[in-house]
Amino acid sequence: MSSTLTLLLITIISAITTASATTIGVTYIPSSTQPPPEQVAATLKSLKITAVRLPLPSPSLIQAFFYTNISLFLSIPNNLLHNISTNRSAASRWLYTYVVPFYPRALITAISVGNNVNASSGDDVIGAVRNVHQSLTDLGIRKITVSTTFSFVDIMMTSFPPSSAEFEEPVNTQLLTPLLQFLTETNSSFFVNLFPYFVYKLRAEIPIGFALFENQPYSFRDDVITGVRYRNLFDMMVDAVIAALTVSGHADMPVVVTETGWPSGGLVNEGEGEGDAHPVYAGMYLNGLVSHLRSGGGTPLRKEGVAQAYVYEVFDTNTSFVNQAAGRLGTGLHWGFMHPNMSKKFNIDFSGGICVIDSMLVRMIFSLVIGMLMF
Repeated sequence: MSSTLTLLLITIISAITTASATTIGVTYIPSSTQPPPEQVAATLKSLKITAVRLPLPSPSLIQAFFYTNISLFLSIPNNLLHNISTNRSAASRWLYTYVVPFYPRALITAISVGNNVNASSGDDVIGAVRNVHQSLTDLGIRKITVSTTFSFVDIMMTSFPPSSAEFEEPVNTQLLTPLLQFLTETNSSFFVNLFPYFVYKLRAEIPIGFALFENQPYSFRDDVITGVRYRNLFDMMVDAVIAALTVSGHADMPVVVTETGWPSGGLVNEGEGEGDAHPVYAGMYLNGLVSHLRSGGGTPLRKEGVAQAYVYEVFDTNTSFVNQAAGRLGTGLHWGFMHPNMSKKFNIDFSGGICVIDSMLVRMIFSLVIGMLMF
């Protein structure tokens, strides 16, 4: 009886989908120098990548992900926000171009209305987010999250120590306060681009190992107020966002890291070389990031960690589509983790995962097995 019970338990637990605590996705920006989107989609699926962010979507690009079971995160360009915010029909037109013809054959799960938005566009952002959400509701589509995306360095007034973090003004009052209320009402997430690389470059006291997930005795920083010890800069930045959300009255809001990565090369500021933008460092960061997120350990302030994190990016695009922090520190950095021939620059395993089973589920499994054995 004991051996039968053990066998049944193993069978049932093995049948449970193995899942990571955090969904790890990638950002894909196509260009003419890359393989066709259909080939890229197939390769990403073969790498066990389950989520793709498309900052510059097109109908043909979305169609390439039909029936792949890869979730898609779409973005609406900033230059469309004013029109969409003042005209609900403009929101509907965008949805009829990029969502309605493809959903649910393409597994679209989120839309960011703008990227790296700031206080100056506050009214447009709020109006556009509301109109896109309402237009989706009118279409009977209720499983697509609608939010907007911020840059960490643009919204944080105080970020260290994390427990003292607050959002910057005037973006807090003019944009974040009404947006966070809307996100709470619609059960949506907070989207943020979060690059430890840029914070490391701006703060000379941060050791490189702490930014690269190195497991070294000196690779830690303590929150001097709470005494919490941080082993990597990524967690420290995430917890700064979570603390700021808590101060704003939204402690439980899910956080999605929409861009994160480390450059493997490139030129910055008047053509000077960038020593910290190195293939070794990029590989260390991406492997450390994936391993850390797969561990399911979360952060000191949030056990479950971030809901999703998107690696920036699949290929070196070298386009004008750069985040604002990158623009201040220099352009031309190479962020891709794959070559145009579809080979990986770094040996990153996106397929790993942990089996997330809580004690209640274990008890349910035991009850089920015992019930089966009684018949």
